[in-house]
Amino acid sequence: LYDEGVQSTTEFLWQQQLRYEWNQSKDTCIVSQVNAKLDYGYEYMGATSRLVITPLTDRCWMTITGALNIKLGAAPAGPAGTGKTESTKDLAKALGMLCVVFNCSEQIEYTMMGRLFSGLAQQGAWACLDEFNRIDIE
Repeated sequence: LYDEGVQSTTEFLWQQQLRYEWNQSKDTCIVSQVNAKLDYGYEYMGATSRLVITPLTDRCWMTITGALNIKLGAAPAGPAGTGKTESTKDLAKALGMLCVVFNCSEQIEYTMMGRLFSGLAQQGAWACLDEFNRIDIE
């Protein structure tokens, strides 16, 4: 940010960063990015390696946090091997949320998906459904 000449907190290069602040009135941590403000999840994932942040990762995160801010979800799409799952997992970690990666296949039945969604709802966790297009809708 220094090299880019950012001098104000109102500049976009500052606003696009994931920022953490303590809200005294709510007694909680708030995570901000651009216009989105989300409550931190406090789910500790351990000291794992971090994802290399690229401009594409920044755009993906801004889109997802913006969607979450207005109570929507996200479905990153694109070619295989471009980092959709890893980007989602790393954002979940940055927001203190548990992210369960579920690899879908042709053998998935509606009862299995029901149990998965039930557990996610009870935990308040995120789901990352890999190979979602493999699920037979019949």
